[in-house]
Amino acid sequence: MPTPELHLRLDGFEAADQQTEHAFLHAVELNQDMLVPLAEHHSPSGGTSFYVLHDGSATYGIPGEPQIVALHLQRGLADGTFRFEHAPLPLASMAQSWLIHRGCPADAIDLNPDLGPPPADEATRALEQRLAGDGDHYACGYSYTSDDPSDWVTVVALRAMNERAPSPFRVVVEEVDPKAWTHTLREGGFATVEEALQWCDDRIAGTAGPLPPVRPTAAASRPTALPKAPAPRPPGHVR
Repeated sequence: MPTPELHLRLDGFEAADQQTEHAFLHAVELNQDMLVPLAEHHSPSGGTSFYVLHDGSATYGIPGEPQIVALHLQRGLADGTFRFEHAPLPLASMAQSWLIHRGCPADAIDLNPDLGPPPADEATRALEQRLAGDGDHYACGYSYTSDDPSDWVTVVALRAMNERAPSPFRVVVEEVDPKAWTHTLREGGFATVEEALQWCDDRIAGTAGPLPPVRPTAAASRPTALPKAPAPRPPGHVR
């Protein structure tokens, strides 16, 4: 299958201001021939477009840089101008989440199954779906992407936005098997940022042990008891 071209649908549109024009030139236009659309959605009106892109130029840049780009285009249909937002991200599911939380319908930004290695198992599919839907629950603090065929891996360290979350620091690891042409995604939980970053460093060096499991929530770890009558709730409290 030939590699699809990126069509930005900007014929007849110009940047809303010089700042947008300059930023778009450096973020998108200069590398447009290296940006491959893995997923895209366009609003019926044509005013908004959402893209998950693979940036082929990243492999020649700073080692470890993200190779996925989320792009949100906003066209002013009345005045013929456009604005945009974009974010380099380490995983396609994180790019999907970024776009969903900017108005893209969740069921409209599925990845093209003919591009990239498919998930190897159900655990990978489930974790990718959760990251796409709940990505705003975590902040990305560190990532490293290696596309070396001998060890094709991406590690991502995340911090839970809820300080009371179990295992407040997470590491997500995507590994590609070039022979089987599949990928796996796994998650581990850490109590401190130092432990999470150390595991990432060890994985890149090829010396990491197994990912530690994510601690269960307090509610899930307590034994089940018979329900009691609910306590009165204060006025205005919505459960």
